[in-house]
Amino acid sequence: MTDNDVIATGRDGVGVAQPTYDAIVVGAGFGGIGAAIELKRQGVQSIAIVEREDDLGGTWHVNHYPGLAVDIASVTYSYSFEPNPFWSRLFAPGAELKRYAEHVADKYDLRRHMVFGEQIERAEWDDSASFWRVYSEDGTERTARLLLTATGFLSQPHTPAIPGIKTFKGTVIHTTAWQDGHDFTGERVAVIGTGATAVQLIPEIAKQADDLTVFQRTPIWVVPKLDFAIPRAVQQLFARVPATQKAARLVNTSLLELLMVTGVLHFKQFKVANRGAVALAKAHLKRQVPDPELREKLTPDYDFGCKRPTFSNEYFASFTKPNVALQTSSIVKIDPDGIITADGEKVQIDTLVLATGFDLWDTNFPAFEIRGRDGMDLGKWWRAERFQAYEGITVPKFPNFFTLNSPYSYSGLSYFTTIEGQMRHIARLLGEVKRRKATRFEVTEEANARFLDDVTRRLDSSVFYRGDCSSANSYYFNHAGEATLLRPRSTPGTLHEMATFPLEDYSFAGPAVTSVGRPATKSPSAKP
Repeated sequence: MTDNDVIATGRDGVGVAQPTYDAIVVGAGFGGIGAAIELKRQGVQSIAIVEREDDLGGTWHVNHYPGLAVDIASVTYSYSFEPNPFWSRLFAPGAELKRYAEHVADKYDLRRHMVFGEQIERAEWDDSASFWRVYSEDGTERTARLLLTATGFLSQPHTPAIPGIKTFKGTVIHTTAWQDGHDFTGERVAVIGTGATAVQLIPEIAKQADDLTVFQRTPIWVVPKLDFAIPRAVQQLFARVPATQKAARLVNTSLLELLMVTGVLHFKQFKVANRGAVALAKAHLKRQVPDPELREKLTPDYDFGCKRPTFSNEYFASFTKPNVALQTSSIVKIDPDGIITADGEKVQIDTLVLATGFDLWDTNFPAFEIRGRDGMDLGKWWRAERFQAYEGITVPKFPNFFTLNSPYSYSGLSYFTTIEGQMRHIARLLGEVKRRKATRFEVTEEANARFLDDVTRRLDSSVFYRGDCSSANSYYFNHAGEATLLRPRSTPGTLHEMATFPLEDYSFAGPAVTSVGRPATKSPSAKP
């Protein structure tokens, strides 16, 4: 027992340890915010939301590179229960998403629960006390009946281990650590990476740099972006008549479903939908890039959907500018003043921009050490026994635990579909916990195995297994070659299942114990 535990008297008169919080949520992005909202709806008030960054917002706080915007229409990329009528554009810029996160946190009174600038190091389940012990890198210890990890899918930046990168004498900027105000005017710039971030950033750098060289390992499917400023009259209509914005959301969600569910997840049955997306992307590329040789370099040789596609009206056109070059030869090493490629060319540069994405499978599943019953290490278990989570949110032998960024949890193309589905699951499960006056719950191994078998069977029809994804270099695939991120269901199907799963898929135990909220304390081993 530690100073963090509270002693209460049990029914038999014997002192029992209680946690200092009802729930600890790790992460203050949209996932953590949504989870905390649902916890409060279920009567859970003693909550600690621990965030490693210095403010809330997750990826929309960390990322602020030029050109940052949503790549899903804002009416869909937002909570359905908290619409924002005043998005400036159909695809809102990143700063508006950050303000939206702040608005939601304030409206639902979440800021007082938040702690910033603290990195969680590990969490351990205390089986005798039926609660979690959560430790931060600075020695802070908290205990809680519930643990929810909302550390995001794209939260651990990837820096490539290119020989000589540390010898480079110029400026190195990773897109997740952007240097605000950096002026590329007059500079020779290299961008490594051509993923969704690069698609937004490259056109902005091309407007300033004297010379821009883009190093492409894998081309990306890009379709036209139907973006426009939302007229003030439409914003006022959304505000006065919320049903109109709900209708716009429904239309956009339906289009995304057509693209994702039919063309990607049901590739085997609806190859024509996938081929239609390919035709659209190729026609878009041909309109913007007349040079056939350049066009060929920018055309993926894997099927649409193997790697997350994106939208842009400027990306392809950037490569037709005289100050922009596309380099497809692999990088051998980086010198103090430039980049050496496999074909022997040296590209001299002043600034190196790393649009190299995120490390999902080495450092993000999970983002810190988590040990459940019998000391089971979640990260090691996932890697030894396949990545898996029941309904994409709970794991056997990890009682009172919700993993919000987990295998088979991502639904549709909007992250908010995932979040709201998980909120429904939390509500149903905690409602049953309350009804039973239980102190612990755990998904059964049988239910988890049944769910894993079901998603594995459904994904067999997807482009990931029925298409050609061999050259995609996609973060959808883990080291074992399994596509374990996406839930192979439609948005309505996912939301229905998350709200109606069989309660007998869980075991429940323990009498109710009332927790007492107290500030976190430093453990005896805390750093000075």
